[in-house]
Amino acid sequence: MATPQREITETDAKWFRRRVRCIGAAFALGFGILVWRAVQLQVVQSGELTAGARDQYVRQFEIPGQRGRILDRQNREFAASVDVDSIAIDPTLLKSSAQIEEEEAQKKRRAEERGKAYKAPSGDIVYERGEATRRLAKALGLPEKRVASLLDTRKRFVWLKRQASPQETAAIKATNVAGLTFQKVSKRFYPQRELGAHVIGYSNIDGRGIEGLERVFDDVLKGRHDYVSGVRDRRGRAALMDGTVQADKLTGATLTLTLDSSIQHLTEKALASAVEKSQAAAGMAVVLDPHTGEILALANWPTFNPNSPTTSDNRSRRNRAVVDQMEQGSTLKPITVAAALEEKVVRPDTVFDGEKGAMRIGRHTIHDSHPHDSMTVAEIIKYSSNIGVAKIAQLLGRDKLQSYLKAFGFAEKPGTEMPGEAKGSVPYPRAEIALATQSFGQGMSASILQTAVAYGALANGGRLMKPYLVSRIVDAEGKLLLDRKPQLLRRVVSEKTAREVIDMMELVVEKGGTGTRAYMDDYAVAAKSGTAQKVDPNGGYSKTKRIASFAGIVPADAPRLVIAVTLDEPSTNVYGGVVAAPPFKEIARGALVHLGIPPRAKPAEQQDDGTEVPLIGRGGRMAVVSRARLAGAFAMAQQVSSGDEDEGFVEEEGVVASSDAVREGMIRVPGVCGLTARAAARALLEADLDPVMNGFGLVVEQTPPVGASVRRGTTVSMRLK
Repeated sequence: MATPQREITETDAKWFRRRVRCIGAAFALGFGILVWRAVQLQVVQSGELTAGARDQYVRQFEIPGQRGRILDRQNREFAASVDVDSIAIDPTLLKSSAQIEEEEAQKKRRAEERGKAYKAPSGDIVYERGEATRRLAKALGLPEKRVASLLDTRKRFVWLKRQASPQETAAIKATNVAGLTFQKVSKRFYPQRELGAHVIGYSNIDGRGIEGLERVFDDVLKGRHDYVSGVRDRRGRAALMDGTVQADKLTGATLTLTLDSSIQHLTEKALASAVEKSQAAAGMAVVLDPHTGEILALANWPTFNPNSPTTSDNRSRRNRAVVDQMEQGSTLKPITVAAALEEKVVRPDTVFDGEKGAMRIGRHTIHDSHPHDSMTVAEIIKYSSNIGVAKIAQLLGRDKLQSYLKAFGFAEKPGTEMPGEAKGSVPYPRAEIALATQSFGQGMSASILQTAVAYGALANGGRLMKPYLVSRIVDAEGKLLLDRKPQLLRRVVSEKTAREVIDMMELVVEKGGTGTRAYMDDYAVAAKSGTAQKVDPNGGYSKTKRIASFAGIVPADAPRLVIAVTLDEPSTNVYGGVVAAPPFKEIARGALVHLGIPPRAKPAEQQDDGTEVPLIGRGGRMAVVSRARLAGAFAMAQQVSSGDEDEGFVEEEGVVASSDAVREGMIRVPGVCGLTARAAARALLEADLDPVMNGFGLVVEQTPPVGASVRRGTTVSMRLK
């Protein structure tokens, strides 16, 4: 029997309508939420999401400009830039084994649901974090823990190796690790390694100049950077580039220096050898063209390799020749004498009492390394007499001495643009003892570069030139940014005064002078040795530590180079004429030969046939002397100096002088009239007599006369015309 249907009541209808409304409202709410979310995604967050999407495959690729080159005066490279790879990785692409298995299972399940066959990925690309860590560690030569710490981050960009070598790049590419990015960057390279390192300096891994000229001229060397948009693939590699940039237009400017690589090399070699032989703490040397102010070489020891500056310490990287200021010692004496000659308070033949090697000034006593009864100004330079120079300074006066020292460039920065240039100090000598000590280089301070510049003024006829290292700067498009020319700062002394001082300095390398180890047969040398006590940090002067220096001009008769060498705290011997003169000589001879400067003419073989031979006079002027006269003069010199001579020599502060017993014998004065200054001086020195010259050209008069019987060491005055 059929079940009777229940009649729908009004209550049932109401509940039914309520359920329909609720379901409709739920659908409406759901649809509203979807619309709201769509508006939020498509309108409100559109820019942010679009940028995020683009960030997945679009990148701004940097096109860096190469750093400009640094060249020597012969266009040989001191610094250049090469393209290498910097390697980065996206660590978020690497996953653990469990994560990879779960993702593969999900992909397989979805493929099966769609009725498609699942194709497992090839094993070429490594996504597994552990395996990637092992491969990268082996390729980079790093511990696995170090690489693992680099990859343990949520960052999407991590540097693995910046400025990698070609071998490192190939090894990392072979790992096939996911997320690797290889970006071409410019790496600084110094092909001549340590050569000129303190001048050139170096730049860091970001291409920013840190030391030397790399730092000073960083703005013009570093070049410009540009950017282009591009699309990258899933491994982060650039796939498509939008637009092009001419990289050569972004390259920095090229610097051309005054340095000569050949002279720089022989200077560094000679300096390193001198430091080793003397067991010095450090050394420095400068080679300067006195007529232009161009610095041809600037060397320091110890040195460093700018290709790997982090392997050296601050001591090795310090540019001592420029930044170290120290008391100059006796190398300052020619400057004091030049000031006195210019002020006409003395003449080259003015005689001073040597006080037998000790002179009292108030409570202080000034000593000479070897006692002298009387000395001319020329002999004061030759023997490096502290007493003689102190007496000259007393005649010159405090104001004049300080004024001339500053005029020669002391107490002012040389202006080479090198970082940390020392200014030095020339305090006003208020006390009498301060005046005396400052005259021979104590109580003032300067760098070896400042001493070289001051000597350059003497070599340049009394004209002080501004020293410089950078001669030209040319940008990537060939535009000349700098073309530096020699700059005259001021005239310090007259040409006559400068010439007289150089003539006196020539005696320093002759027999009896303090710099005989710098004498050269083939080139005339005018120089001065110096030995200064180092200031003790606890006050006063050190009793053991010295600064040994030697500075001079070559060729003396036609100056082309000024060379200054300083050894800091030498151990084997403390005197500049002993340890600093040999490297000076080595640098001078090598540089003169390199520059093609011919050696001075030597007298022809002596023949007593009455014929005449040419000799080179002062300033390159020719003189004609008979062979008989020349042979006779040297023969007499040999004869009068071949007596019973005591070979006991006293050597102090580089001065080689015979003992008092040697000077007891009487000798005859040889005839030197008609000879050049050099030939006459050599004849008298061979006879153990002290020559003093006045004028230029040939000897026309001598006192005492030919054949006079005198004691050894007697002064023979000559007038040249």
